[in-house]
Amino acid sequence: MTRILFFGRLRDVAGHGERDIDLPDDVATIADLRAWIGRDDAVLGDALRCRSIRACVNHVISIDDNASVKGAEEIAFMPPLSGG
Repeated sequence: MTRILFFGRLRDVAGHGERDIDLPDDVATIADLRAWIGRDDAVLGDALRCRSIRACVNHVISIDDNASVKGAEEIAFMPPLSGG
């Protein structure tokens, strides 16, 4: 089971902040996960494909959508952060 977290505006688009799912065997990378989520929810998929959305796999920010999600316990999608 993998916990998927959505932060910021993604939470609003998804309609929830987190979801526990069993990833299909063919979802091996962040790119695969974005596409898989998009097949189920086109609006959320479009939001996740935005270049500024970052993914963290097990609390490590990924700089590459080819990063593996196999065996991940938690994957978070985050829009850019701002603050002062």
